[in-house]
Amino acid sequence: MLFENPAFRVFDLHAHLPYPVPFMSRHPVFSDANALRGQRMRLTWDFPPPPSRNEVKEDTRPVIDRWVEELERYGLGGINFLTAWSNDDLAEQIGRYPGRFTGFAHHGIEEPGAAAELKRAVDELGLRGYKLFGPLVERPFHDPSLTPAWEFLAERRLPVLIHFGLLGHTGGIASHLNINPLSIFNVAREYPDIPIIVPHFGAGYFQELLHLCWSCPNVYIDTSGSNQWMRWVPYELNLDLLFRKCYELIGPERLLFGTDSSAFPRGFVYRYLQDQVRSCRELRMREEDIENIFGDNARRLLNISTTEKGSTPYAQTQSSSV
Repeated sequence: MLFENPAFRVFDLHAHLPYPVPFMSRHPVFSDANALRGQRMRLTWDFPPPPSRNEVKEDTRPVIDRWVEELERYGLGGINFLTAWSNDDLAEQIGRYPGRFTGFAHHGIEEPGAAAELKRAVDELGLRGYKLFGPLVERPFHDPSLTPAWEFLAERRLPVLIHFGLLGHTGGIASHLNINPLSIFNVAREYPDIPIIVPHFGAGYFQELLHLCWSCPNVYIDTSGSNQWMRWVPYELNLDLLFRKCYELIGPERLLFGTDSSAFPRGFVYRYLQDQVRSCRELRMREEDIENIFGDNARRLLNISTTEKGSTPYAQTQSSSV
């Protein structure tokens, strides 16, 4: 049992439904290297191997049905999905189980009508925020052409989660105009009503992320993933140190738990949850702080209440199509 309060339910802010991945090179050299990397990761984290193409898939249920089973298996209060094939696809999938899942819009901020699509995703589809990949945005975030999207998010006080840092695996993106979290600094300072969430502790840009948080109290840190990027920085880091620095410098109120769970048969990555809770307990955090990090901070950002803490799932405070 990970939590003292048996009524507490974890909320995973960061998971993915199947979506197109445009940032990975498919060259055989990279594919071969990724296959070796994937095998090492499966052995390290005790993940199940992916099904062979020649195998008959035993579970042909819709993927969202399998996620409901994960909620029940691990006693989760909810999962927020950041991506799908489209905003309509995401809303349609999570809409099958009202009160169990939430989702963010995910479409290019540089696309014509991006702000209008974001408004539609929120007002008509019931999505709760916006997801972007920094290294896929080809102009500065404070470019005037992107202002309508920022103004809408600020007006509604909606969160935007932006991936910065290393993106993808072997053959992914390691250098880009918007790879550094500080690239959002001008926007974060100009629009303090936008909660800006940076996942994976900055994915290689931890110091820069802390500097951003120092100036902008509307910046939050998402803990998701294996955080193996720690191996690729020239100084010693570990999960305990990441949590300690964040706890000391920005406090538990701006930390948000996530797993970056995506595909089956792996499903919800319970191992990440275990390791992160262990780090927080090693730091002797208060139970209230731990509950905030692993669920309640995200609920507040997404306007989800805890009307009844028991076997009843956390209810949404506002009606929507999801």
